[in-house]
Amino acid sequence: MKPLFILILLFVNSPIFNFNTDSDLSQWFIVNDGVMGGVSESSLIINEEGHGLFSGKVRLENNGGFASVRHNFNPVKVSEKTAIQIKLKGDGKIYQFRVKDKFDTFYSYVINMQTTGKWETISILLKDMKPQFRGRKLNMANFDREYISEIAILIGNKKKESFNLQIDSINLKN
Repeated sequence: MKPLFILILLFVNSPIFNFNTDSDLSQWFIVNDGVMGGVSESSLIINEEGHGLFSGKVRLENNGGFASVRHNFNPVKVSEKTAIQIKLKGDGKIYQFRVKDKFDTFYSYVINMQTTGKWETISILLKDMKPQFRGRKLNMANFDREYISEIAILIGNKKKESFNLQIDSINLKN
């Protein structure tokens, strides 16, 4: 009976990325407001505890104001999944979680996450994610795609601020 239970757990929660001391971050990319002339700074590292640490400074000079980290991967079927669960420890700030169905899609599906400063698991319903491009909402349906191939976390609260977000895991959930 035990092997069946493990099989069910694997079906219910499908990992997108689990951070640990052996994690390969080569498919994670920093994209800050420098793409449009800004000067915000950020990085993603594995900290001593084995968590992903996305940190930096958002600055408003030169029409800047955001920092983000993206993870590209082979398309993952999500049509039978309903949510994404993220285990994280934020700093009390609001972050955006973003997904794309294809790498070359020009827009993302976005939802805000308010962090508490404590370790927590945030569940995001895929159907609640709204399409956006460069901060503007698009007149399109919420997420209804069959696959995702990119996830991203962005901070851009229209103010100058330092930030610190630890991430333990990102999983798909039924």
